[in-house]
Amino acid sequence: MTVGGGCRDDYGYHLTTGDAAAGAYVSGVRDLLRLRRDAHVRIAAALAHDPTFALAHADLALLGHEMCVDVDIVSRLEDARRLVGRATERERSHVHAVDRHLQGDHLPLLQHLRTYPRDAVLLSVAMPTIAFAGVTEVPAEAWAIVEAAAPAYGDDPWFLGLLAFVRQEQRRYDDAMTLSCSALAADPTAGHAAHARAHAHYETGDHDAGLAWMDAWVAGDGAGTESLTHFSWHAALHELSLGDLDAVRRRYETQLQPRQAVGCRALVDTGSLLYRWALTPDAATVPDLEEVARAAGRGVLEAPATAFLGMHAAVTLLALGDLDALRRLADRCAGHPHATQREVVAPLARALGLLGSGRASEAADRLAELAPLCWRFGGSDAQREIVEETRIAALLRAERYDDARTLLDARLDRRPSPRDERWRASALTQ
Repeated sequence: MTVGGGCRDDYGYHLTTGDAAAGAYVSGVRDLLRLRRDAHVRIAAALAHDPTFALAHADLALLGHEMCVDVDIVSRLEDARRLVGRATERERSHVHAVDRHLQGDHLPLLQHLRTYPRDAVLLSVAMPTIAFAGVTEVPAEAWAIVEAAAPAYGDDPWFLGLLAFVRQEQRRYDDAMTLSCSALAADPTAGHAAHARAHAHYETGDHDAGLAWMDAWVAGDGAGTESLTHFSWHAALHELSLGDLDAVRRRYETQLQPRQAVGCRALVDTGSLLYRWALTPDAATVPDLEEVARAAGRGVLEAPATAFLGMHAAVTLLALGDLDALRRLADRCAGHPHATQREVVAPLARALGLLGSGRASEAADRLAELAPLCWRFGGSDAQREIVEETRIAALLRAERYDDARTLLDARLDRRPSPRDERWRASALTQ
């Protein structure tokens, strides 16, 4: 921590505080970058040692905003602004970037990273991943931010994991696997690398190996990870793809109960799994989503903060059969100041309302129109597939079996899946 005089972080940047506060802060950032539990507790401990440490105030506000951490965001931000005058230029730029980011203005954060590319906390914020929502809805723009920082990091394991996630989004799955395995060899607890590897296994249809690796990692090196329900979701997605519905049920009962999820993860992980499980051929006695809805709260379901949450809220309301709430969601999003809410979430909610009211063929056509826009929801290909699967279900309900088979053939061309093969076979018998 003390490098060339004074306190510094792991990437060489000066910290305007004492040794004890710097130690707590650096420990918290390490855990944050590894997706380990209670990173915010260690960052908060820095303030117990030094209440004047502006950077820690700002980063706690950031975690409260991005990760639903129980923090007084307004107070932390006010303290950061008030105290940052005594800090270094880099710290002042960091605090300003966080301040504007929380107001919806991401330009200062991007400008900050051009000057300080090794500010790992803010680089992590910029890229949409398991931890943060990112600062752009255009995937190629997010990839460019990470690519531009690469020379500053070399073979740093955290950065390799972040770059591996970029590669799998680019559908360069071999590169993603190579990078993630290199990162995990250097740091077996690296959460971003584990997440990228999970996606690479799934997208290539490597279900048996992916499931075995994920179960071993969650029980071993990854046991201290914050978002274990999301990794459990990845394991369950392999089981679902394999058509092992008994294993999916066991996974839900032991690892994916809504009460075990943190923040909105009950909706994103448990809710989406239950929904996709219920669509699966031969699925029986699938738990309903009432507990998920309670965990998420009506505010999230009817006024989601992001398009990504809007996608999950819409399918959850359809599964609950709450068409009135689905209409309210559509109406609210149609008047939303954010273009993606208006142009993608509102049409999705209206299409699902048609499906729920028995107009399956019309719903399928509306979902087909949305297909080229689904990337705007955010999240990953694996998560956005929920819209495609809803469209398949609508086509089958409308008895448009040829159209359903065409979609399923395209999915099977992308990767093997016994579940999709069974789904296709059920369409052939009609």
